[in-house]
Amino acid sequence: MAQAGDYLRTGERFVRRLVAERRISYVKLGKYVRLQRSTLDAFIEAGRIPCD
Repeated sequence: MAQAGDYLRTGERFVRRLVAERRISYVKLGKYVRLQRSTLDAFIEAGRIPCD
């Protein structure tokens, strides 16, 4: 989660909240939560506001 926070330039807490609110998809392997970089990229693109 810390690496995802670094990638998004946010805190780990924000990434954990995204997962808890199911705003991004993830894979759970036992007790570990894994995020794909493409999922993070899609989240960024979804929030992008185009210029006029």
